[in-house]
Amino acid sequence: MKTASTAPSPARHPRNILFAGEKPLPALPVVDHYAGTETRLCKALALQQELGPVFDITGDCEDGAPTGAEAEHAAMVAALISSSANRYQRVGARIHDITHPHWQLDLEILLTAAGTRLAYLTLPKVRGTADAVAQINTLRQLEQQYGIARPIPVHILIETHGALREVWQIAALAGVESLDFGLMDFVSAHHGAIPATAMKSPGQFGHPLIARAKTEIAAAALANGVVPSHNVTTELKAAEIIGHDAYRAHNEFGYLRMWSIHPNQIRPIIAAMRPDFSAVETAAAILIAAQDAAWGPIQHHGQLHDRASYRYYWTLLERAHSAGMALDAETVRRFFTC
Repeated sequence: MKTASTAPSPARHPRNILFAGEKPLPALPVVDHYAGTETRLCKALALQQELGPVFDITGDCEDGAPTGAEAEHAAMVAALISSSANRYQRVGARIHDITHPHWQLDLEILLTAAGTRLAYLTLPKVRGTADAVAQINTLRQLEQQYGIARPIPVHILIETHGALREVWQIAALAGVESLDFGLMDFVSAHHGAIPATAMKSPGQFGHPLIARAKTEIAAAALANGVVPSHNVTTELKAAEIIGHDAYRAHNEFGYLRMWSIHPNQIRPIIAAMRPDFSAVETAAAILIAAQDAAWGPIQHHGQLHDRASYRYYWTLLERAHSAGMALDAETVRRFFTC
């Protein structure tokens, strides 16, 4: 591979060259780990410091908040986000849904104490586009009020009939970074018409109504430059089962990220969602040659490549990097130092 003393100009970077007129996917870690107590959040932060920013942590101010102590809980989450334990700035928070009387106070507490360090905010149980718009508008007003210059990315849980019906409109909203499938609430919303076996594998992949929901969410997300995030697996101990669920989520349904609710789930999900090493090597070689050719067409091992395939290989390389795969020094220098 060619080497040079300095990194290529940002003007030659694939993020700035290959996606003119379209929205590139955000480069998010493949795991979104949920924790709802101070003890579990601290354990997750310690593990993140050990493994690096290869998984996100979401402080749960919804289901994790004790009834009647919502403000204290949100303040605890905000304090941890703003602390030195948040080394990589990859901690977000889930607030209450729009029907809960505390959701706006959740926002105020989190933005006041940790607004500049929040990686994202997750909005649960939206009933449709109008709910998402209302909460995002309030978020943007509070950002302006508190002098937060960076718009905080928004993740939206698709777990109601209305949200699934309007998922394409929701995915197209400005500031939305991830669409997350809420399997348990979605099954519950069917009032017993979907059996409980659809909340775990293999039913969660085989039941037609669940498969329909998963594919529609993934299609809407990917078409709008948004990351589709898969629901949790109920298996907490067997790494092979956890990894197999993550593998199916990615390879059969197109999900690029998956929830975790136990530290045991993090490593198997990362391993299952990482690209194949040989594919990453091929992607790096093609992208380096393309960059040297000013992103014109090239030949690689007797095959023609142009900007259409470059976009694919760049997405693959970003996924590998966000999952913590070891990349050679030249690839890092060219693509991940500017």
